[in-house]
Amino acid sequence: MTIHSEHPFLPAESERDPVRRLRGRLPGAVSLWTTGTTSQTGDAAGLTVTSVLLAAGEPGHVLGLLDPDSDLVQQLVVTGTAVVQLLQWQHRQLADAFAGAAPAPGGPFRLGEWTQSGWGPVLSGVSAWMGVRMVDRDPGPIGWSVLVNGLVEKVEVLDETAPLLHRRGSYYRVGG
Repeated sequence: MTIHSEHPFLPAESERDPVRRLRGRLPGAVSLWTTGTTSQTGDAAGLTVTSVLLAAGEPGHVLGLLDPDSDLVQQLVVTGTAVVQLLQWQHRQLADAFAGAAPAPGGPFRLGEWTQSGWGPVLSGVSAWMGVRMVDRDPGPIGWSVLVNGLVEKVEVLDETAPLLHRRGSYYRVGG
């Protein structure tokens, strides 16, 4: 067996998408988008997202680039609402589970404690969250993603100890 210094499935440098490589150099706060309910018969879905833009105003809007094949997008069409929450350093494993990059026996919602809101599940210990209503339940394609526009209906800003950031495939924290 040989141990490689690079990722074994990484395409050759000449085959890599330059736009995607540039995007990977833009650090982003790690957010978790959730919708549905986490009850026994729940229909909860979630996705880790770093491609987020918050537009202040009356009303405020949040824009997100989401994976069109994700359970979250399919469920947003049904519910029309979501919780967008900012994760902290201690949520790294949860972030990977919701991104589909780490195992989550029984589903990623088993990896945390949740409170049900009128917009979806809110993770205990997040630094901030907002309840949003989709402006359009049928998001349109943009690049490899779909662009979701949410009308901000509620904002909770809580204690922030170590925000979780993502850049070039790795997690970072401010000052860490």
